[in-house]
Amino acid sequence: MHRTLAAVLSAVTLVAALSAAGCADGTPSSTPPVERPVTDTSRQPMPTVAPLPPIDQLTGVVYRLADTSIPAEQKVGLVQYATADDRATLTNFGEALKASGFTPLTVDATDLQWAGEPGHVVANVTIGSPNPVVRPFTFPMEFAPLRDSWQLTSRTAGQLLPLAGATPPTG
Repeated sequence: MHRTLAAVLSAVTLVAALSAAGCADGTPSSTPPVERPVTDTSRQPMPTVAPLPPIDQLTGVVYRLADTSIPAEQKVGLVQYATADDRATLTNFGEALKASGFTPLTVDATDLQWAGEPGHVVANVTIGSPNPVVRPFTFPMEFAPLRDSWQLTSRTAGQLLPLAGATPPTG
């Protein structure tokens, strides 16, 4: 009971103080209100999308897939869901490019953007050669993240790698 009485008295004292200051009756006080400068305390919004990977990480995947000096066993990890059964196809890709005059090889990626699959990136990849006789070709490729690196997606590999042929060139 004593606390309730103290709370009521405190509230009455507060109302009386506000009335005396002219704030409670709605009439403006004789002194103009002091305008405080508004400072922006809001934080910049966090980006909702991670930055795209550096181009060289994606082109590096293609360079390693095409490099005939890298054994096919080491290329299996460059393609999403690839297994040891895919070694012949992985070998054929580099061999076919080499046989077609793509040595030295140039790889460029443009128009990077996030793909429909979360975390995947799509890029237009141009494979060419400094040799003016060899016509470059551009192919849309999708890459999937894998720990600290990137892989060619199985869907892209299924479209691109068979273009190199089913058996390695002889000779």
